[in-house]
Amino acid sequence: MLMLKKIALFVIVFYFNSNAQFYQLHQDEALMQGGLGIIWINGAPNYGLRLFPEIQFNNIGIGLDLHLEYTPDGKLREENFNEFSDYLSILRYIRYGKKGDPLYVRLGSLDYATLGYGNIMYMYNNSPSFDSKKVGLEFDADFNDFGFESVYSNFGQAGLIGVRGFIKPMHFTGLLYTPIIGNLEVGLTIASDQDKNAGVLAGNYDFNTGSFIPTIDEGGVTLVSVDVGFPIVHSSVAYLDAYFDATKIIKFGSGAAIGLMLNLKGIGLADVKARLERRFNGNNYIPSYFNSLYEIERFNLDKTNGIVKSKIQQLKEAVNQSNGYYGELYANVLGLFNVLGSFQKLDNVAESGILHLYTQIAPTDFPYIFRAGYDKTAVRNFSDIFKLDERSYFYSELGYRVMNYIVLSMVYYWTYTPVRDENKNIIGYKPQKRVEPRISFYYPLDF
Repeated sequence: MLMLKKIALFVIVFYFNSNAQFYQLHQDEALMQGGLGIIWINGAPNYGLRLFPEIQFNNIGIGLDLHLEYTPDGKLREENFNEFSDYLSILRYIRYGKKGDPLYVRLGSLDYATLGYGNIMYMYNNSPSFDSKKVGLEFDADFNDFGFESVYSNFGQAGLIGVRGFIKPMHFTGLLYTPIIGNLEVGLTIASDQDKNAGVLAGNYDFNTGSFIPTIDEGGVTLVSVDVGFPIVHSSVAYLDAYFDATKIIKFGSGAAIGLMLNLKGIGLADVKARLERRFNGNNYIPSYFNSLYEIERFNLDKTNGIVKSKIQQLKEAVNQSNGYYGELYANVLGLFNVLGSFQKLDNVAESGILHLYTQIAPTDFPYIFRAGYDKTAVRNFSDIFKLDERSYFYSELGYRVMNYIVLSMVYYWTYTPVRDENKNIIGYKPQKRVEPRISFYYPLDF
């Protein structure tokens, strides 16, 4: 066993992460990927075996992911396959089309799903934990005059479901080609979380049996939103849209937002997207309630003292609310790298900032590769932004192409692992640190 550990420390081969793909899969092409390696999880070494082929044919994409992690004594990590969704997650995704196409369907992991302008659901991630992956569904259809967007978070149990229907009413009149109002769009969004812990405010924890019984439970959380979009400028190189969105959280408060979205294509060296939004928030209201860390924030029980922390508590405590701003900027420079940043904050509430950052530098002929992503909630001030804690999700990878299809890299994750009760039910999450030295291989097959 000692010799095995020494070998694993120096020979780490053929391991690749499904969240990153440095080889861009092209039309009518497949990727054969997989390997084995070592992962330090909270400072302890584990050994991984992974196979995940991927194929893209016409508008259809399919990805599988068999991921096995072994402890130093050779046993399979309990968190790999201890719930039904773990088995479902072997199917990483089946996809038809892409977001924004007339027809888009994705079954599997959901990365940063958004409905409409995001005042209810924005950048929602259904699997922020490696140890509790979920299989969900995105299904969108655009018939030009009307359409819908939809999200379902978890086929393993009751969870989050959202639908936005939209219509362009002027398309049914003689005003279709009238500037601004001709393509005016009206949308209605309904989203609800029916997870059993979605509305839990308080409860009793039995330290002897390890069971939790809710005493104050609001039940499922449901939000309704109406939005109107005004396309001010639409051309081959520039899009400028204005919009208004009003949202009500059933049994709680309401809020509204007004904003501008700018999209510039093919100008000089970069494609640029920008968004600025002013938010008007009432009491007991939180904009973008279903955000990137919602699965972590929904419900957490501290087993040492029985104290409950939940998203519904944040909603209850959102009194004397103030208005706020949301800003977003995305740039793709010459196709060589892209960067996205967004930030939202209430005017007079110190711990209200929400940050999202993402960048990737992986040009085809460039030997060095870098990618990173970061989400942070309840940001207090500038010094608090990059402090990794229970409010953070972070990953980064720095790599070097040693051969045409082989990348040597170092990966760091600040993620989460589930906390379970005596009956193996998830009652919360705690931070988990993963460090992975890695040699990745991927080989394209052209058919």
